[in-house]
Amino acid sequence: MQTILGAGGSIGTELSKELTAYTNKIRLVSRHPQKVNHTDELFPADLTNAEETDKAVAGSEIVYLVAGLEYKLSVWQQQWPIIMRNVLDACKKHKAKLVFFDNMYLYDAGKLAHMTEETPVNPISEKGKVRAQIAEMLLQEVRTGSLQALIARAPDFLGPKNSVAVEVIYKNLVKGKKANWFVDAGKVHSLIYTPDAAKATALLGNTPDAYNQVWHLPTSHEKLTAKDWIKLFARELGTEPNYMVLKPWMISLIGLFIPVVKESKEMLYQYDRDYYFDSSKFEKRFGMKATAPEVAVRQVVQMLEN
Repeated sequence: MQTILGAGGSIGTELSKELTAYTNKIRLVSRHPQKVNHTDELFPADLTNAEETDKAVAGSEIVYLVAGLEYKLSVWQQQWPIIMRNVLDACKKHKAKLVFFDNMYLYDAGKLAHMTEETPVNPISEKGKVRAQIAEMLLQEVRTGSLQALIARAPDFLGPKNSVAVEVIYKNLVKGKKANWFVDAGKVHSLIYTPDAAKATALLGNTPDAYNQVWHLPTSHEKLTAKDWIKLFARELGTEPNYMVLKPWMISLIGLFIPVVKESKEMLYQYDRDYYFDSSKFEKRFGMKATAPEVAVRQVVQMLEN
């Protein structure tokens, strides 16, 4: 049995499809799980509840924690440590391996121009501090030998769901409006194609010697700026790559009326400097490369239009 905790999100859905290459016993766990494959087992559970988490993990060989919480600092601070503790305890009890799908918020803000698995952990944002806390909880269990686990880390998404690029570029261009970006559209900004992220996560989970370490999931080596991403979307949509850059003061103003924008303000440092995510370690080990950006954008647009 391979179990996805947080099924139904942008990664969980794709991961469900990819795991069929390894097993026909897949358990989908969320508050309201829905089948992706006809053989999926559905298991409703609240991961903040230790007993429900324990039952959800029972009988699993491999567990994938890909849950996404409401993008709100107070929710992250309250719920993420509880969820991680519940999952770690359940995996240890039932002798399940754990794959944790993580982001890069915990990295040193001064090192974003070339992020590797060795980039220092030194978060400046409050959300980044939460991510550092829960990653350390997992790594501590690995260091003590009480759990086999790995961290699969990704940058911002390029996909039909939970993608900044889709929200501020595609959705504007398709309406005939200018695309938006934050702070500086001339900076490099890596994006990971979500089907690539899911395929690689499934591969890691089913590779015994991949455990007890951190992996960057396959991301294009092309150093594309926000302007470049806007051009790719505009080309697919047959429109002009017009855009407007949202400066910090504008975002602060918008945040007074839109809570999610207010929550995003502390992460703006990711847009005022180059943000390049290096996945060479994964590529050298597995020989899997990221989908080319122009192909990924084309497929995302096709998914959104179908």
